[in-house]
Amino acid sequence: MSNCLGQIIGYLAVLGSATACFAQMTSIELPRDHPFSQIKAGAGDEVVVRSCAICHSTDYIVGQPHLDAQRWNAEVQKMIKTYGAAINDTDAKIIADYLAKNYGTVAESQKSGNCGRDALPTVKLAFAD
Repeated sequence: MSNCLGQIIGYLAVLGSATACFAQMTSIELPRDHPFSQIKAGAGDEVVVRSCAICHSTDYIVGQPHLDAQRWNAEVQKMIKTYGAAINDTDAKIIADYLAKNYGTVAESQKSGNCGRDALPTVKLAFAD
């Protein structure tokens, strides 16, 4: 009986090895993001793409409501603690700062020195003589 069991285990080992030899590697290539959903260029954008686009596309970032710095930081922490994003503390700060500066409220944009130019449209007035 033990000889039969040994033969069965041996056959299973050979079958498992043969299956592994013939297994195919599968890869998936995701489409590039739409141009209209590319994140803004700026300090930290490479960290955002490297850390965030692993799980979701950049259009998910671009389509979010404009939050203040505290709420962007909370969103980054949620991605780390709730969803398991592998982001270290240094990168988390860079990401939160980038998001607050580029996708923050008007007040946050003014703090960062661009005076809300990205958040408010420019209006030119013309007067007839």
